[in-house]
Amino acid sequence: MDVSVTSRDVGDRTVVEVAGEIDVYTAPVLREELSVLVEDGRVDLVVDLTAVRFMDSTGLGVLVGALKKVRSASGHLQLVIESERLLNVFRITALTQVFTIRDTVEAALAG
Repeated sequence: MDVSVTSRDVGDRTVVEVAGEIDVYTAPVLREELSVLVEDGRVDLVVDLTAVRFMDSTGLGVLVGALKKVRSASGHLQLVIESERLLNVFRITALTQVFTIRDTVEAALAG
């Protein structure tokens, strides 16, 4: 599998750092990590996608599912995307209207 998912707490927020490729084979790793965090009550999430080289529709589905879970628990989920190529995937699918997207982790933590 070519994906790495780690998380760290920053105050009341949890930063989830994702690296590699998120596709049909690796998306379950991300889904599991996000599900565990939400089940543990960590519902103010910043998902850092700056080290993601590729994401397909399965990865998008995982993020949308996580957003629904977080919102149902009265939480917040922000994405950090600096790659124009990855950002275009969110624009084409109109998910820029659904997600709060920041340029840096620092901006997400401040917002």
